[in-house]
Amino acid sequence: MNDLAPLLTPEGRALLDEVRDTDPAHELAVATRLRREHPAALVSAALGQARLRQRAVAKFGAEDARRMFFTPDGVEQSTRASVATYRAECLRAAGVRSVADLCCGIGGDAIAFARAGIRVLAVDRDPLTCEAARANADALGLADLIEVREADVTEVDTAGHDAVFVDPARRSSGRGRIFDPEAYSPPLSWAVSAALGAPLGLLKIAPGIPHEAIPAEATAEWVSDGGDVKEAVLWFGPDVTPGARRATLLPALAGIHVTPDTMLPDPAVRPVGRYLYEPDGAVIRAHLVAEVAEEVDGGLIDPTIAYVTSDEAHRTPYATAYEITDTLPFNVKKLKALLRERGVGTLTVKKRGSAVEPEELRRRVLPKPHGAGPVTVFLTRVDGAPTMLLGHPVR
Repeated sequence: MNDLAPLLTPEGRALLDEVRDTDPAHELAVATRLRREHPAALVSAALGQARLRQRAVAKFGAEDARRMFFTPDGVEQSTRASVATYRAECLRAAGVRSVADLCCGIGGDAIAFARAGIRVLAVDRDPLTCEAARANADALGLADLIEVREADVTEVDTAGHDAVFVDPARRSSGRGRIFDPEAYSPPLSWAVSAALGAPLGLLKIAPGIPHEAIPAEATAEWVSDGGDVKEAVLWFGPDVTPGARRATLLPALAGIHVTPDTMLPDPAVRPVGRYLYEPDGAVIRAHLVAEVAEEVDGGLIDPTIAYVTSDEAHRTPYATAYEITDTLPFNVKKLKALLRERGVGTLTVKKRGSAVEPEELRRRVLPKPHGAGPVTVFLTRVDGAPTMLLGHPVR
């Protein structure tokens, strides 16, 4: 697919409605039938778009996904709607009335900005991507607030906008995910300059970026949604605390924000207590495990492992708590016998600091259920020693 125009015609839109819920297993039969009445290229494009819309439901919700237009890269790389909405609300609360969305993709962030009442200049250099962004603004009734411009973002004048949001491409069609920030398109150094030159600048980066690569002028924020880390963003501006770190957890909007002056030292290592706390991924990426340990009056099980242990149960939005029933040296035969003895029917395997693959271990120790009981096993290290921790989530 290199042109959305045929799908935007009345015939194309009607065909999209007809194939919307097509099961991929029945796609060939549907295509054969529809090609008797419609051009083959249009049928293929409609079925391809239907597949993309089905995939996009997880990010955009069914109502929007069924009206929007996608490219394969757009579905893969666009911001999840819940995260984009959170960011847009942050800008609205900061008084932002206009934003330049550079490397806008299919318009996921632009849509959220516009729904927050912010006027958007959405820029991308790819013609098909821009076509999708325009179609999405129109489909969702936001065309009056979103101007889509096909251009090289490095040549766009963003003066006059209250904020600049840059989302550089971090994937290459030939090489996959890009890990060198200077290999982003545009490079991280250019994106930082663009963000620093705006009244308020935001720069989306890979969550796994080394902390030493983060510019000193920025506040770095890691965002998770439903426990999964979705992105990291650098904030620049006069009201931003340089060197601060923030972990934001959606949908609860819980967050930890520390400045260089308030960052805690690494927690002490202590023996495994009755409870184990698994910090949220955003907390781990932001290097804020010490803040969780302080909140639950705990310590680390190993100096290099982000598991916190405590003798008391504490409710915290920043970590999942487990009650530990057994602490054992790693031993596959012993684990298999223990699970059989206790009638375990459901085994959840988590690992941190272990080379063992969870699925492989599950097949070896629980080839078939022995009962109905659920158990969670953590494959990890305790003060350097390979260890199995067995337990269950605290309700």
